Amino acid sequence: MPQLHLTKVAFGCRDLDALRSRVAARSENTQLRVPTRMRPKRSAELVGGNLYWIVKHRVLGCNQILAFEDREDGRINIVCSAELEPVTPFPKRAHQGWRYFETDAAVTADESGVGELPPQLYGRLSALALV
Repeated sequence: MPQLHLTKVAFGCRDLDALRSRVAARSENTQLRVPTRMRPKRSAELVGGNLYWIVKHRVLGCNQILAFEDREDGRINIVCSAELEPVTPFPKRAHQGWRYFETDAAVTADESGVGELPPQLYGRLSALALV
């Protein structure tokens, strides 16, 4: 059975370095808490999966989902590992909130350096089917 994951837009991040900085700044005690309004209906299936970050219409990295916890203000925290793992970039449309994402095979780590390309250059190379 495929592992269930989430995708979420890293609003305001321009590249992988900006995403790394954001994750590092918001992490406490090796955990990252990502607030959301609603608990995913399939939250039990998501524990052990990953939260994939969309930056400029492509997925660049992920954090492992450890748990879901209720907040005092009625919202939910998605508790993730603070270690951001870069992945081989792949296109993904932006959306509001989070979306489920199923994979049969694990998304591999980005060793090619493609994730480091500026978003505009990546877009042009992708349109030419060069990446």
